[in-house]
Amino acid sequence: MDIAALAYSVIHSTEPDQWVRFGEDVAGFSAHQAPGGIALRMDERAGRLFIEKSGRDCYFASGWEIRSEAQFAMALEELQRHGVEFHRATAEERALRHVVDMVWFHDPSGNRHELACGYTSHFDRFVSPVGVQSFVTGNLGYGHMVLPAPKIVETRAFMMDVLGFGVADFMMHRPMGPDGPEQRIDFMHCANGRHHSIALFEGEVPSGCVHLMVEVPTMDEVGHAYDRMLATDTRLMATLGKHTNDRMTSFYMATPGGFALEYGFGGRTVDWDRHTVFESTSVSLWGHDFSVGFGADEKQQMANAA
Repeated sequence: MDIAALAYSVIHSTEPDQWVRFGEDVAGFSAHQAPGGIALRMDERAGRLFIEKSGRDCYFASGWEIRSEAQFAMALEELQRHGVEFHRATAEERALRHVVDMVWFHDPSGNRHELACGYTSHFDRFVSPVGVQSFVTGNLGYGHMVLPAPKIVETRAFMMDVLGFGVADFMMHRPMGPDGPEQRIDFMHCANGRHHSIALFEGEVPSGCVHLMVEVPTMDEVGHAYDRMLATDTRLMATLGKHTNDRMTSFYMATPGGFALEYGFGGRTVDWDRHTVFESTSVSLWGHDFSVGFGADEKQQMANAA
């Protein structure tokens, strides 16, 4: 299967207006009413994040781009060949996502994936209400997300054998220290140069997502977003730092969905014919103190359990 890029994500929200405020005032997206929800724009497409009103706040679905009708037909044949049960999108689902055609299914860990063929847009120029010049999207997709994968072996195999992803690198997360239990994280790429479009985290995540990542073309834009985060009392989830594997310089902040948004600059692109899979033994070259947000949450959960 030839998946071109991460096209969009669908998010459920009890109060979609919270996403409008966060999206426009902090992240610098532009918010627009869409059939059945709200579209948050980052470029000339009609939306990259689609917000649906729901009874809970959570990540709902990942939309993967298929470039042509012929490739879409072959993708459906591949799903059938592997015995994957999939469902055709309703007209309402297609309208919110602004896609020509779409099917959806779940991976072995229960994450919902959508294969989208084509997109619809007025191609209006993206105008950020806070002056963000642009986001790094295009052929690289809009960014990446980290999804829970308690069945990580089966889910990794599904992503590779059925959807055609490759492993860029992996790391062993040890939240209880060097002698504690391991949780693997697989960073996976599709058919473009972005280091990873999805990562699988070996564990449960109540919100359905660990974080989303969006990339801006200058470090100044990261700094401006950091200032907006402080000005709006948005919670910091991890301090500024530079990742080891994808070289992204970024910080993390809380979203209304119960997961984080990584806001970054300078992510590497990869020639996959010249890439060797590796294990990274450190998250970051410098910075990224997760104890201010993610770590604080883990400590609180442990205290509550005790």
